[in-house]
Amino acid sequence: MFIGHFAVGLAAKRVVPRLSLPVLFATVVFADILWPVLVATGVEVVRIVPGYTASTPLEFVSYPWSHSLLMLCVWGALLGGVYMAASGSLRSAVVVAALVVSHWVLDWITHRPDMPLYPGGPKYGLGLWNSVAGTIAVEVLMFAVGVAIYVRATRARDRSGRWGFWGLVAFFIAGFVLNSGGAPPSVAALWISAIVATLLTLLWAAWVDRHRTNTNAGAAKSRRGH
Repeated sequence: MFIGHFAVGLAAKRVVPRLSLPVLFATVVFADILWPVLVATGVEVVRIVPGYTASTPLEFVSYPWSHSLLMLCVWGALLGGVYMAASGSLRSAVVVAALVVSHWVLDWITHRPDMPLYPGGPKYGLGLWNSVAGTIAVEVLMFAVGVAIYVRATRARDRSGRWGFWGLVAFFIAGFVLNSGGAPPSVAALWISAIVATLLTLLWAAWVDRHRTNTNAGAAKSRRGH
């Protein structure tokens, strides 16, 4: 899954308005932040196999440390613990941990049975990627809902907050289209582009976040949660 992960991050702003947009994005794609680094170092393995599924040519041969359910629970607990120590907010720390783990659930829906429960354990996947139409319908619907929730939970402070956000939305849609457009030229190009795209996304999200503020409803919900 691609924009579906970011949809969850956008929607989570309503639940935990004190969490910044780059933090929300970093948690929902934490597995994909680890993955290209581990592929680059040979710890995890991916192959480019045109036609492997209808929606992606990537065969995820081995990625137990970044994408297994057990390890995402571990990473989520660690990141949640760090956030708890830094902020003192149990509610936000729990959401951070849950968002990290949400990555496995969404990938389980889209992937073929290659999502491990734990390193060396059984693998599962419902295979939504075998249907291009199904993949587009699910991801676009999720993203539209996530954007709608985020827009209601925040408001732009200025033009940068308004157009910067909609520019980010367009960037995600363009990335979704490009990811469906064919196979990358090499595994190296794949992990390099993944790192660059993630870095750009987080920087862009941080810029947008500085130019938007929570709505009164979101702020009130945050106070009730603490």
